[in-house]
Amino acid sequence: MKTSEFDLQATIARLFVYPVKSCAGVEVSEALLIETGLEFDRAWMVVDESGEFVSQRELPRMALIRPQLKHAEMVLRAPGMLALHIAFDRVEAPTRVRVWNDEVAAYDMGDLAAQWFSDFLSEPGKPKKLRMVRFDPEERRLSSLKWTDGVEALNQFADGFPVLVASEGSMAELNSRLAAGGHEAVGIERFRPNVVLAGIEAHDEDRVDTLHIETAEGEASLKPVKPCARCPIPDIDPATGTSSPEVGDTLRSYRADPRVDGAITFGMNAIVLAGVEHALRVGQRVGANLRFE
Repeated sequence: MKTSEFDLQATIARLFVYPVKSCAGVEVSEALLIETGLEFDRAWMVVDESGEFVSQRELPRMALIRPQLKHAEMVLRAPGMLALHIAFDRVEAPTRVRVWNDEVAAYDMGDLAAQWFSDFLSEPGKPKKLRMVRFDPEERRLSSLKWTDGVEALNQFADGFPVLVASEGSMAELNSRLAAGGHEAVGIERFRPNVVLAGIEAHDEDRVDTLHIETAEGEASLKPVKPCARCPIPDIDPATGTSSPEVGDTLRSYRADPRVDGAITFGMNAIVLAGVEHALRVGQRVGANLRFE
């Protein structure tokens, strides 16, 4: 079907990849869609001494670590630090790590990376011993089958699903409410979406069945399956790493979602139904039918 034949027509307005879980994202004009979402998305992660993942929830300064994806390497920069270069084709020792309730196979990225993260994320009197790891591509970490209707959707180190979809309309709605409360507008980067849609009304992404994306290689399909329940990370200013409560407080006034037991939601977690190895690009047309439950 052509996108014009669906209930809603949208375009991809922005694309983001988050190479290191909980560090800053990289805005891109195109990204390869793979089984686990966008290529390089949450392929790396930072863990503590016990192999448990750490995030901005405990270490908000992670927001200040900015990756750059180059031809053969990722370059990480942070205030006051020399750049850390991570080759795409090199890992060190195999290891086991935990992300939420899943224990998965990974590869340690070595002592230099470990020292870099430990130095930057330690606080005065509170030294950290951290390691950087890369997801083992042989590992099969599945999204919740309850939410995917039994479809085996693979993830790397994302919280639970391959792709997060949000819309400019939803962001405009939030910013209008922030303005009414006397607060400044915020950017969609706080919500860490992968795909941002333009041309639909606020939170229409909550109400659609499957997103049909016109790519050069044919149709790609993403299915929104679970509203994204929000933790305190949207309260953290990605430019400064500091937190203030106005975003969360405003969302609580209108975004309690009965589908997830009243949790505050923004954006939809989606799985990949079709289009693996297709390139998603800004400007591509998207069609979707409304879902009635």
